[in-house]
Amino acid sequence: MPEHTQSRTTNDDVTSGTGGSSMHRRAFLTGVAATATATGSTAIVRGQNGGGSTHVIGMYQDSEGYYFDPIGLHVKPGDTVKWACKSGAHSATSYSKGNPKVNNVLIPKGADGWNSGILQPGQSFTHTFTTKGTYDYYCIPHKTLGMVARIVCGEPGGPAESGSIPSSDEPQSGVMPPSKAIVKENSISFPYIPNEGHGGPPALFWGGLGIFSLTSVYLFSVYDRKTGRYDDTSETEFEVPDRAEADESAEE
Repeated sequence: MPEHTQSRTTNDDVTSGTGGSSMHRRAFLTGVAATATATGSTAIVRGQNGGGSTHVIGMYQDSEGYYFDPIGLHVKPGDTVKWACKSGAHSATSYSKGNPKVNNVLIPKGADGWNSGILQPGQSFTHTFTTKGTYDYYCIPHKTLGMVARIVCGEPGGPAESGSIPSSDEPQSGVMPPSKAIVKENSISFPYIPNEGHGGPPALFWGGLGIFSLTSVYLFSVYDRKTGRYDDTSETEFEVPDRAEADESAEE
């Protein structure tokens, strides 16, 4: 079995996560930390199990809210994901046993979960994926504010496909992208607003347009009726003179 690797990387220290505690490994990480301190940059610690690609996910807090970008990412087994805190203070934490605020497991069976702890701007965290399947994760302080995202390693599978994140954790803008869309696009930016496949604007646009149209029709209908054109009482009433009056008028 390849060694599982995850690490927290900052500008001044590197802390190894679960999956390795040998002296050689500690020496390697210490060397990387020294290099990062000397250059003043954040080091990327690659996985120790074959050297896959490294993908970067930003962690943000701005006028759009609290979010990971991309919100959906497709990786291959052996690839490493680096979460980089760009603004605010966030964590990257899998929906897995032992992690805070988790009631349901949403990573593949047998896969390693992760928890970066709270990262400040300029800090980062890496995790190497070795088990195929779908991984949902969240930010501890902003979980119920919709700061959640999804990674598909290889192909979709596992509890995240049959279950779902709690409704209280749903993204405040857009929705959690489906795994098939993530695999097709490889990377999906925040926010994800699904397209119904008609080649035009997203479904939310058409829904909004439909509601606006129905509301307009209703308001115009109310206005139209208030004009009185459909009111029986508003019709002009004509007096019909009796026959005697009509005869007198004729004689004159």
